Amino acid sequence: MASRVHFRSLLVLGRVSNLPTVWSNCLAAWLLNGGVLDPNFILLSTGATLLYTGGMFLNDAFDVEFDRQHRRERPIPSGKISVSAVWMFGVSFLLLGWLLILPLGTMAAIAALLLVTTIIAYDAIHKRTSLAPLLMAACRFLLYFVAAAATQNTVSDAVLWHGLALAAYVTGLSFLARGESVPGRVRHWPLLLLIAPLLANGLLNSHRNGVAWVASACLAGWLLWCLRGALKRPVQHVGRIVAGLLAGIVLVDGAVLPQLTTELALVFAGLLILARTLQRTIPAT
Repeated sequence: MASRVHFRSLLVLGRVSNLPTVWSNCLAAWLLNGGVLDPNFILLSTGATLLYTGGMFLNDAFDVEFDRQHRRERPIPSGKISVSAVWMFGVSFLLLGWLLILPLGTMAAIAALLLVTTIIAYDAIHKRTSLAPLLMAACRFLLYFVAAAATQNTVSDAVLWHGLALAAYVTGLSFLARGESVPGRVRHWPLLLLIAPLLANGLLNSHRNGVAWVASACLAGWLLWCLRGALKRPVQHVGRIVAGLLAGIVLVDGAVLPQLTTELALVFAGLLILARTLQRTIPAT
């Protein structure tokens, strides 16, 4: 029983319910930049998984004093794991993740190192600045860049623009997430950022196949479903909206591919289902 509790604490610390969105980021950017699915993609995805998990561990390590006052259910203040162990796991995961990406090329390695730096910067200061959502968005953009750079020595304009659209989406949901612990009014301007991926799909990829248009429609429908109560005042469950939007990153990724096949669409659908299933037991935030 103790080992099961400890293992669940590790899953909570790593916020593993968001890992399907990391994998979908890698898959979308990889394919968008002309990559072919091969063993290098597994190496990239494993490295990205470790970078994300390490960043989440360090998030709790940096926030330990805050959590002791306001979130005593978190693994460190509840006594399920020591802060020194969390530091050890976090740093080790970040280092190992970067080392796995290192063989994928100089550009990918440099971008991954910048990603690691941004992750640490976010963890260190996100409780002390209102601009923290921009750092979170930068992490997702850099992950897109790393995945694309791992396929070849150049990164296409499509990857950059769709990466920026994803960053806008993450900025919007991150500003919403900052108010999830207290019921109240939801600011409307972050909601406008959530439609950036839809605009990018229409403006950058007008020659899309039918499956790709269906994917964009699914994304639009998901946004409407998640935000169906966001305009009510006050909103009682901002956390539920944020969790849905986080899982929706998978749909953002699936919709960026202009020639989306049915098989790939099913892969993205499976990742969405996995993310929502994991959210039932492991908090997304």
